[in-house]
Amino acid sequence: MKSSTIPAPKDKSPSQEIDAIIKNHDDWRGEKLSLLRALIKKAAPALVEEVKWKKPSNPMGVPVWSHDGIICIGEALKNAVRLTFPKGARIKDPRKLFNTRLDSNTVRAIDINENDSINDVALKNLIREAVSLNQTKGKSA
Repeated sequence: MKSSTIPAPKDKSPSQEIDAIIKNHDDWRGEKLSLLRALIKKAAPALVEEVKWKKPSNPMGVPVWSHDGIICIGEALKNAVRLTFPKGARIKDPRKLFNTRLDSNTVRAIDINENDSINDVALKNLIREAVSLNQTKGKSA
């Protein structure tokens, strides 16, 4: 596991910055984050990739996928890769992918551990549901 952090280049696109974040995690977490990213992009090709919340303790920032607002945030934690959905409490999750932040009134998250498999279809459905939710914001439901 790498202990050093590669500073994010100033002249890179958000997609290139996310490539660097993934590469910086040269273990299973980078592999899972890369797989999740591919699933997210496949589920909603019009999503915009961004990198937010750069700070001294995390100079590379955090990968964010948006479409009319934030859809989800990807983070490599010490023992898991987490996808956080800021509006997750309002998203239907029939396959019960959400497994953390369940007590929040707004946010839901999915922690994926090293040996966890990912339900591709269910995750893509969550992404599409989150996009749909963002597209209907401000409209009466």
